Amino acid sequence: MKYVIVGGVAGGASSAARLRRLDEKAEIIMFEKGPHVSFSNCCLPYRLSEKIGKTESLVLMNPVQFAKQYNIQARTSSEVLSIDRDLKKVKVRNLENGQEYEETYDKLILSPGGNAIVPPIKGIENANTFIVKNVVDIAKLYHFLKENNVKKVSVLGGGFIGVEVAENLIEAGYEVSLVEAMPQILRTYDYDMVQILHKEMLDKGVQLIVGDKTVEFKDSNMILASGKVVEGEAVVMAVGVAPDSFLAKQAGLDLNARGAIKVDANYRTSDPDIYAVGDAIEVYNALTHKPFQLALAGPAQKQARAAADHIYGRPVRNSGYIGSSCIKVFDYNAASTGLTAAQCEAEGISYDIAYVIPQDKVGIMPESYPLHYKLIYEVPTGKVLGAQAISKGDAAKRIDIVATLLKFGGTVDDLRDLELCYAPPFSTAKDAGNYAGLVAGNLLQKTYRQVRVDEVRGLVESNAYIIDVREEHEFAKGHLKTAVNIPLSQIRNRLDEIPTDRPVYLHCRSAQRSYNATLALQGHGFQNIYNISGSFLGICLYEYYNDVVQNREPIVTAYNFN
Repeated sequence: MKYVIVGGVAGGASSAARLRRLDEKAEIIMFEKGPHVSFSNCCLPYRLSEKIGKTESLVLMNPVQFAKQYNIQARTSSEVLSIDRDLKKVKVRNLENGQEYEETYDKLILSPGGNAIVPPIKGIENANTFIVKNVVDIAKLYHFLKENNVKKVSVLGGGFIGVEVAENLIEAGYEVSLVEAMPQILRTYDYDMVQILHKEMLDKGVQLIVGDKTVEFKDSNMILASGKVVEGEAVVMAVGVAPDSFLAKQAGLDLNARGAIKVDANYRTSDPDIYAVGDAIEVYNALTHKPFQLALAGPAQKQARAAADHIYGRPVRNSGYIGSSCIKVFDYNAASTGLTAAQCEAEGISYDIAYVIPQDKVGIMPESYPLHYKLIYEVPTGKVLGAQAISKGDAAKRIDIVATLLKFGGTVDDLRDLELCYAPPFSTAKDAGNYAGLVAGNLLQKTYRQVRVDEVRGLVESNAYIIDVREEHEFAKGHLKTAVNIPLSQIRNRLDEIPTDRPVYLHCRSAQRSYNATLALQGHGFQNIYNISGSFLGICLYEYYNDVVQNREPIVTAYNFN
């Protein structure tokens, strides 16, 4: 059998290696348009800060190694121009010498990846623009910045690449602006959670502008829809990626409305002899039960293995995808899996949220940090739909737990009951996931009622009755401007101060003490009590970024972020 693979990075290289393991005698040819195969595209931004000390370190394998170790022909600088499905052959151009030739195949695997989106903004042709897709791109950007003694760099787009590029440029000593047209960066997180990362970028010196669109370039300066001018000597375009489906379209393969290649459960296209994997394909969302696109390296490698297995008659179980990811944003680690609350709203899924802020490890241990943990679950079934965690501690571990639960259709009760590893340097006896499962169970059972941090400004402005149940010395350091201080330690002796004819909202630092106060008041007959999830710590982090950039009147006398 002869296999031809188009694309030599995650999906292509993985499928080639798997085919070889399944068949020592097969002829395997892998074409890559760029000069490198099997490079670490996820590490590209870290070359800018020199965490990756040499550009060459980004390249994990070369054609010689592929030939010697795997007996695979990896042909770089080779662009596949077209597919002849009837004759089962591809036309290829050698980009080094311009020679064109044909190569036949028995089975063809497409793994072309995605193309960086560069929108046709007025004046962009006069700007020093760069993309970050491969090793050549990052080397070009790195050397331009160094050779031209650049001081100011702008990043257009607040997805994973944009945020990572901005972070690494700051760490390399550049002045950095990041502009995102949407109201937030990183849409794998809900708006309330991402405010923690907005604040962190602001604190670390990034000029972060959200909700404002770039409409024109004047040289490398960006003119925004608001009229604001963002000065820069170089611009990194990180708007997003579009599936590179040119070959598939030219060959008449089925595509979706966004141009992604349609595949079946075995990653086979509408042509039974052509498979497709990676960023260019449409996959199945195991939670919404709808097709979607997922540009992540992990799923691409799983698809590559499955496609190769199917070619050799091995059973493939396609359980769909949930979209798990993580990112480092300066001092914070953030991770997410499954659906966000915003996605549930869009899909019409009935859901609720448990937002907890335990410590990531035992509080008296060194380097114990608050762990902001948001659990999204279906109502009334309690089925877990997604989770997000952000902390200076280990956030990714907590989300990996939920990702596993999602794959098995787990509920909040399952999360509550998980037996997880515990020792003081690593976690708490009741880990964040257990804690969130308990809170979600209480909410499902209507043990108490809650409001969220994004509702608190409205409560303050409407002069709602808010009780801060922290101790007096905590209250004195900063509080909601309209709050009344009745500490948990005093609340049972001051019941006559609490109104019964209007809603009463309780908070503390992280919602633990205010939860206890809520149950205590309900035990004394109060029926109008609401706990504020996230409490003062969550409120401060939610409010801060918009207070600063909008020059908005704070609803707190002083912020508390610890």
